[in-house]
Amino acid sequence: MRTNSDFTSTYGPWAVVTGASSGIGVATAYALASQGLNVILVARRQLLLDTLAQDLAHRFGVEAIVVAADLTTPEGVAAVRTGTADYDVGLLVNNAGREDSGHFVGSDAQNALQTIDLNIRAPYLLAHHFAPKLVDRGRGGLVFLSSIVALQGVPYIANYAATKAYDLVLAESLASELEPRGVDVLAVAPGFTATNLSPDFDFSGMSIKPISPALVASHILRDLGRRRLSVPGKMNRFLVIMGKRVFSRRQNTQTFGKVFRKVLRRKLSARPKPTRTAA
Repeated sequence: MRTNSDFTSTYGPWAVVTGASSGIGVATAYALASQGLNVILVARRQLLLDTLAQDLAHRFGVEAIVVAADLTTPEGVAAVRTGTADYDVGLLVNNAGREDSGHFVGSDAQNALQTIDLNIRAPYLLAHHFAPKLVDRGRGGLVFLSSIVALQGVPYIANYAATKAYDLVLAESLASELEPRGVDVLAVAPGFTATNLSPDFDFSGMSIKPISPALVASHILRDLGRRRLSVPGKMNRFLVIMGKRVFSRRQNTQTFGKVFRKVLRRKLSARPKPTRTAA
């Protein structure tokens, strides 16, 4: 069984957590600090990060610093590079993300591009920055927050699902490259999670319920260095197994489409479907 000192010696002394002001990011910061890692908290909201940093230091006796940055921008990514330059970072948790949902036709392309910037460009650039340092150390880890929607097409959340597929494939590819050089890479694919990422989701009257951010964080600590893909939640793991062994990708897409049609029913009904006009 892996001890706190084993975890710290492999992935410490410092961990970078993006999207650390809420949800899975906060839960992961607490989980890492409980293992004795110092944490560098990255998000846009300085006040929330400052409060979290103080609490982590008080509870666990670790150091916690804040880098307030908008990772949808090149300047935000550069701020992380600069703000972490003087620290021996052994772990990067690429958690920051956003979703855009609804009908694809009539959607806001600029909004979708911001999702691509945060979910794809930022984790790529940060991994590209930290990976050589981890290889030089001969130990460390990279974590990418993907999603079970990455495993097939998903209507009504198409762009988000596509970005998470990128994160999954990047993580799997880097795991094969970097594990022989001492760097563990983990893709985490949760399903619905109780965060403020998706305010349009409505689970009333549905048997599907979101899992907790703390559960996701516990899987990160448990599975890093032991697996390449972590799927928190029994129902989510069941869906992944069934999707691989029983159903075709097209059937999986149809099934997830039905789920998201229900979860997003208020948003989808509020946005009128585009009509064709005669030439």
